Amino acid sequence: MEFQDVVRRRRMVRKFSDEPVSEESIQRIMRNAVRGPSAGFSQGQAFLVLRGESLKRLKEKFDFWAGDDAKTAQVVVIPFSVKDVYLDRYAQPDKGWTDRSEANWPVPYWYIDTGMAALLILQTAVDEGLGAVLFGMAEEDWPQLRAEFGIPETHVPIGMIAIGHPAEQGISEGASPRTRKRLAADEVVHWDQW
Repeated sequence: MEFQDVVRRRRMVRKFSDEPVSEESIQRIMRNAVRGPSAGFSQGQAFLVLRGESLKRLKEKFDFWAGDDAKTAQVVVIPFSVKDVYLDRYAQPDKGWTDRSEANWPVPYWYIDTGMAALLILQTAVDEGLGAVLFGMAEEDWPQLRAEFGIPETHVPIGMIAIGHPAEQGISEGASPRTRKRLAADEVVHWDQW
């Protein structure tokens, strides 16, 4: 698929069929996820891919879904941001900071870079002929999630991405694009001066 088609077709799919997602597609999605930008090539992201029995445990034990229809997804990827990796990397001699202070970071690139990796997952899903939805979870659910799947305390989930074959065409019922229009480019893009 052409890149422009991927960009135009990308949307949040909330309802999936029971058709399995091929191992080849999952592997391609995850290979692309690790190709995103990373400040200082810190690579402070990690991903938990759930399918089969591990996905069944997630569905049974947690209630933070983007609607019940999203539970029909065949795969869930949880992208994690690892701030300490960035703080350690930028305290190395080639970066010039002498400490690990978060004050050096006016913007938390550990979240930005992990968000870019999540977008690569969403875009690659489209390229594979699949659908996906990114949804959040409450911070109070993190300890249980960490305990259930052995996730280190240093890893912060930025959300979850449900992936599968779309069970519907067009925009999902109840989705925001049904009630809001996309802003025109000239409303948000400013050329040479605000």
